[in-house]
Amino acid sequence: MFLEIKKIINGLDTSIINADRINLLQILIDFIQEKKNAKQLISLNFICPHNSRRSHLSQIWAQTLATYYTIPNVFCYSGGTEATAMFPVVGKILQNQGFDVEIISGGNNPIHTIKYSTNTHPIIGFSKTFDNTFNPQNNFAAIMTCSSADEGCPFIAGASKRIPLTFDDPKAFDNTPEQVQKYTEKSLQIAMELKYVFSKIR
Repeated sequence: MFLEIKKIINGLDTSIINADRINLLQILIDFIQEKKNAKQLISLNFICPHNSRRSHLSQIWAQTLATYYTIPNVFCYSGGTEATAMFPVVGKILQNQGFDVEIISGGNNPIHTIKYSTNTHPIIGFSKTFDNTFNPQNNFAAIMTCSSADEGCPFIAGASKRIPLTFDDPKAFDNTPEQVQKYTEKSLQIAMELKYVFSKIR
């Protein structure tokens, strides 16, 4: 794993997570642990309305932390209720945090490769609906990363577990002097909470 990413993970203090949040994270921990114990694939689909910000950050950090904690058979995805594009600032923040991010196909919805280690398969990042054929079609956890997606999608076909793990939207700070700071903070919050999740898997 790239050194800068390791440093960030090592520096994340999970002790500051409050009790209510830990109760939500425990649902995800239980899902992953159950699948691991059964030696089954662990498919996690992080869902947000536009699949542009929080869902991508969650997907990428979850895959990275599964590797960091050597949890096998974890496959992370993201999707939205509609497809837009991965917001460019997300890619920039990930690069600042040590990820190797490249655009391999342009257009209105660019396809990115995101690597956290030299020899691991890259994460493929582009905006898509949660039920796109690129994503798992059954036996996955649908992790709702924002309240509007959670409220707007009462049923996720094929999901064996639905987990409302919502994060505030950094989009509120777009085109402001605080934009980079707030996106960085959101990325680190997501990383911290997912660090807690994967650190509990045995």
